[in-house]
Amino acid sequence: MQEAPRLSTWRLVACVFLPFAAGYYLSYLFRTINTLISDPLIGDIGLDAAELGLLTSVYFLVFAAAQIPIGSLLDRFGPRQVQSTLMLIAAAGSGLFAISTAFVPLLLARALIGLGVAASLMAGLKAIVVWFPRERVALVNGYMIMLGSLGAVTATAPAEALLGWTGWRGLFELLAVVTAGVAALIYLLVPERPRAPRQHSLLRGLKEIYSNPRFWRIAPLSAACVGSAWAFQALWAAPWLTDVEGMDRPSLTTHLFVMALGISVGALLLGTVADRLRRRGVETEVMFAVLAMLFVVAEVILVLRVPVPSLLAWSVVSVTGAATVLSYAIIAEYFPIELAARANGGLNLLHFGWAFVIQWGIGLVVGQWAPQDGHYPVVAYQTAYGLCVVFQVLALAWFIAPGAYRLVSPLIGLLLHEPVGDWNDATIPPADVAILEPHEAPEW
Repeated sequence: MQEAPRLSTWRLVACVFLPFAAGYYLSYLFRTINTLISDPLIGDIGLDAAELGLLTSVYFLVFAAAQIPIGSLLDRFGPRQVQSTLMLIAAAGSGLFAISTAFVPLLLARALIGLGVAASLMAGLKAIVVWFPRERVALVNGYMIMLGSLGAVTATAPAEALLGWTGWRGLFELLAVVTAGVAALIYLLVPERPRAPRQHSLLRGLKEIYSNPRFWRIAPLSAACVGSAWAFQALWAAPWLTDVEGMDRPSLTTHLFVMALGISVGALLLGTVADRLRRRGVETEVMFAVLAMLFVVAEVILVLRVPVPSLLAWSVVSVTGAATVLSYAIIAEYFPIELAARANGGLNLLHFGWAFVIQWGIGLVVGQWAPQDGHYPVVAYQTAYGLCVVFQVLALAWFIAPGAYRLVSPLIGLLLHEPVGDWNDATIPPADVAILEPHEAPEW
């Protein structure tokens, strides 16, 4: 294999880190922007609650479905080619969204956006591991997630200011141009590097991932908590705050801004605390379980309308949206390095798949009540959110009581046509927190 060039630190940051961070930033912005434009969409297009839920959640559906194929494409073609190509699809979807006047074209446009940004995080993480020194990977990964989550911050007060100037159509026209520009930057600036030969076929790798009992211990809880938090923040937080809490537009924007900051700060905070606790002998799984418990408590406070500041509960919800920092680290310990990318992709599939189910499902449940003066009754939201809590409590009980896995492990093995080991017998070699084995450490 041809030796790759060695890059200085500033070139690594300018030519590798920042272009992919910009792509992930746009991914987060597209994911959460609909919570701000839900009222204009309802007014201009005439969407009901179920249609609004499906329109926003189709992003998660397409994103989830693309995770496994994209993992294979990243292995074969590298992050530069895959990400730059897909970002052009996102730009086309944003342009179509801007000119659509009916539900079906909007749905297609949203699906194209979801497909176009589906590789944003995984491509960035993979590029980091390829180019940055191994001892810096975890730190740079944290910065990537933190900076990318600033897209959720932009989808609040800054986007609200642009909406007053351009309207939602003009906003998506601008996003189309910016997304195409980021695609060009990634293609032109990011250097190529020889790729390691593949050691696992796609199907064999998936079987090894999905037949691992330790994966199925963490996956339901991670999907139920992270996916629900994403679904709330991407759409249903705003209707709750207006219909249940009775907030006006300025108060709503302030709450969404603080929640978006919670994702960014939470990504850095969770990673730092987990690292320090691990040095003291506290496993990351323990911290993840504690965060899940706090998430459930926060939702119960909201559903029962306990007299505490709602911003406190919603801040816990937003921090939970950054819990992938923990679940990625946990999954990385379960699999060898050559399977780490696809293992994270397999977990991402469940994250985004559950976000789709919750986002659309809340719309279906809320839609069972008739709106009054454009607002749905409080009991509609309480019922929908309460059902989410039930699923999370079940997943948390599953995680805390690993012996329950033995009841269904034969069924999973039958579906996968491969024996599934006992929980405590899963001895897959631990791996560093990385996505791909680097070949030579660049100059740092």
